[in-house]
Amino acid sequence: MNELEKNEALGDLYAYYGKLLTQSQQDYFEDYYYNDLSLGEIADNHGVSRQAIYDNLRRCRKLLANYEAKLHLKREFGVIEAELTDIANSLRQDEPDQAMHQIDELLSRMRGE
Repeated sequence: MNELEKNEALGDLYAYYGKLLTQSQQDYFEDYYYNDLSLGEIADNHGVSRQAIYDNLRRCRKLLANYEAKLHLKREFGVIEAELTDIANSLRQDEPDQAMHQIDELLSRMRGE
């Protein structure tokens, strides 16, 4: 996985779990990954050292990965999205019975039945 793909995956995790980070971690993360500021620029803006920013960003990456490892929100969303795409395709192909069956199965799994 190249750096761009890693950053994109990290951005996806942040979309799910970013609110679980402290406000300063959110600020540092957004400044670095979304606003494309350097460590030095972020440090100057927040009155902390470059090392503090670096350490916080490293901690953020680990926290986001750990949240996904435990909660699986991103993975589960991907599964549901794929199944909804299949349902939409069934409807486009004028197969409403198949679509209803797929919806019932998805709802049962989401309810833990």
